[in-house]
Amino acid sequence: MADHVHVRLSQGLSVSEDGGLIEHSRCRCGATFTKVFDADGGEPERPTRS
Repeated sequence: MADHVHVRLSQGLSVSEDGGLIEHSRCRCGATFTKVFDADGGEPERPTRS
């Protein structure tokens, strides 16, 4: 039997009560994933000129 590789399909974004950005995703096999990004850390990102 071959090994399964999860392919994360985006299911949307939300904001937690403390201001964190939450990314929701799932795999076709039914596995779900949640990743939280801390919005309080560091400076805002700025586009770079090339």
